Amino acid sequence: MGTYEQAGVGGQRDALSAVQRYLTATFDHPENARVITGFGHYASVLKLTDELAIAICTDGVGSKTLIASALDRYDTIGYDCVAMNANDVICVGARPFAMVDYLGVHTLDARRAGEIVQGLAGAAKEAGMAIPGGETAQLPEVIGSDGKVAGDETAFDLVGTCIGTVHPDRMILGREVEPGDAILGIRSSGIHSNGLTLARHALLKSGKYGLNDRVPRLGRTLGEELLRPTEIYVRAALALWSAGVPTKGMVHITGDGFANLCRLEAPVGYQIESLPDVPAIFSLIQEAGSVDTPEMYRVFNMGIGFVVVVPGTSAEEARLRIDSLGYHCERIGTVSDEDGVVRIEPAGLIGTLEDGESEFRRI
Repeated sequence: MGTYEQAGVGGQRDALSAVQRYLTATFDHPENARVITGFGHYASVLKLTDELAIAICTDGVGSKTLIASALDRYDTIGYDCVAMNANDVICVGARPFAMVDYLGVHTLDARRAGEIVQGLAGAAKEAGMAIPGGETAQLPEVIGSDGKVAGDETAFDLVGTCIGTVHPDRMILGREVEPGDAILGIRSSGIHSNGLTLARHALLKSGKYGLNDRVPRLGRTLGEELLRPTEIYVRAALALWSAGVPTKGMVHITGDGFANLCRLEAPVGYQIESLPDVPAIFSLIQEAGSVDTPEMYRVFNMGIGFVVVVPGTSAEEARLRIDSLGYHCERIGTVSDEDGVVRIEPAGLIGTLEDGESEFRRI
């Protein structure tokens, strides 16, 4: 049975403890800004004036870079970088407006850099943001090498830092979520940019698939499926806010899956009552790697890339507005009074999130 830890990805509990212990002390340092969120949200918010706050977050594309390098195809990976950051910023109610990127490479290659930047630009347009700058670093002893041998010339890392604006009194942190509220799920475009380490081990090592293998159930090659870019959900959020639809909670379904709902601040639980069919890529991973169902829901989005929590009376209006933009949105559940617990009825699972560590078990 395959797990994320067996694929080489460890837990974060100890690292997060150190972050909180040392970095919370820096919150009082800015003279012209005050940090008004704690750790654990998708983005941090700093109050500049009574009318203006900025949200800031940083994220990368992880080991998806290895798939891009193996296929020598880089036109989608920049899109992933923008999506992972912009989707996080909207989770606190902020409108993203700019991102800077960091591209670390073993060997600088003009074609690869050009394709990455082209993807960044296209995604920034989709998200309504500017990319006014960034950094490219050539680090042959750090990227793709142990510092002793030449290493992999195709190796690279891609990270972004995104900022957005929000009124300090209009942040969306999930504080107003209450039992009876509707949980809306917006479908993902596939694996997005989480869980690629486990996916690679399951598919390429255990399953003996090749990235250029055409897989009938996917309708494309395996590599093409794994490189499908992360969906950008900014337009959905902006449409709800512009229409005045009350959005009580917004959750980017990344690593930890539906346990991310527990990052919302209200002392409630979440009952997932129905889900769309699991996309074929996840079934393929589970079969090839003998991955248990709780592990699948802990690591992958399983077909839902973003969740919006709204009052039950606003659910249909919100769904229709999101669908009208070309997304696929449906009501997937209801907020419960079971504090800190996510019940995924279709999969027969219970999930929790404590100290940055998620856990899913069978009901």
